[in-house]
Amino acid sequence: MGRQGNSSARGTSGSSSVRKPSAAVYRRRRLFAGGALLLVIALVVSGFALAGAFKGGSRQASSTDPASANPAASATPSASASATAPATPSPTASATATCNQNLVTVTASTDKPAYGPGENPMLTLKVTNGGKVPCEVNIGTSQMEFLVTSGSDRIFSSKDCQASSEDLVKVIAPGASETANFPWSRNRSAEGCKAVAAAPGGGGAYYIFTAKLGSRASPKAVFQLN
Repeated sequence: MGRQGNSSARGTSGSSSVRKPSAAVYRRRRLFAGGALLLVIALVVSGFALAGAFKGGSRQASSTDPASANPAASATPSASASATAPATPSPTASATATCNQNLVTVTASTDKPAYGPGENPMLTLKVTNGGKVPCEVNIGTSQMEFLVTSGSDRIFSSKDCQASSEDLVKVIAPGASETANFPWSRNRSAEGCKAVAAAPGGGGAYYIFTAKLGSRASPKAVFQLN
């Protein structure tokens, strides 16, 4: 009985004793705690850096893209420029040059100065634009007259027996001319195409040919009939 009590007492004393950690354990604990502290510090620093990066990016976008931040500001300069820019005058159409009808002249001529017996004179009317711009001129038979006179004697007029009267408007260029020919049969005529038996005399008589176009009359062209 006495031995058992002693053995129990020793067992109890042996189980209640605590062993101290070794120096290696202390070192591992310190290294772990230090590593954890470094990790926490690194995370905090990274968080500040990330927040700063986002903040800086937003400033850069607003400074380099002002139009997106303020659309009205970007539209104002163009609107102001269009409002203040001087209006460019549109080219005005130049005034249309008007033909001076006073520069449209008529001349008379014959194909020969003198005609022998049986030769019929060829009378020529010539209209010329003496101006510097084109002119519209009516050179139809309604305007033409081939007139032959001898002193005060009216010998012949192409209008007396004219079968038809027509208008013919042509544009005559500056310096250009239009001509019309009329073969005269050495006959007399009267207004209304009345019959005239007498014929113009020959024997070296002189006759005057005047060409007319509307109100225009040519200078006299003199020819001789033999």
